[in-house]
Amino acid sequence: MLNIYIDADGCAVKDETYKVALRYNLKVFLVANKAMNTPMEGEVEMVVVSGGFDAADDWIAEHIGIGDIAITADIPLADRCIKKQARVLGPKGEEFTEDNIGSALATRELMTNLRYMGDMRGGPAPMDKKARSQFLSKLDQIIQSLRNKKR
Repeated sequence: MLNIYIDADGCAVKDETYKVALRYNLKVFLVANKAMNTPMEGEVEMVVVSGGFDAADDWIAEHIGIGDIAITADIPLADRCIKKQARVLGPKGEEFTEDNIGSALATRELMTNLRYMGDMRGGPAPMDKKARSQFLSKLDQIIQSLRNKKR
């Protein structure tokens, strides 16, 4: 069964994901370090994890399966999910795949080093309407692709 797993701490597209999941009647696992509000309609399960910094990532990586979808901006988590043959979508609509995850990991490492040396400041650009639209379009495309594959 196709499920969606949201790395919820700091995820800017939870509401968009709920709406799409409701339209397709998909279960959503909202995984975070603290409880969050969930919508009344649809099948959304709040999973509160305790423990270390990567507890939510560990829970998602342990439970996600072939043909599921992870929503995350966390590149190491994306890599773990891809290795389990899940589809992974970033909050700005970029899909992480076997073909691009190595480059994403290398870029992340480079940016971390530049920030550590003081050569870089700040983080990613804030979400805008275009990014939300790209996310919704790509999520819909991935769900359609997975559903067609099962037929």
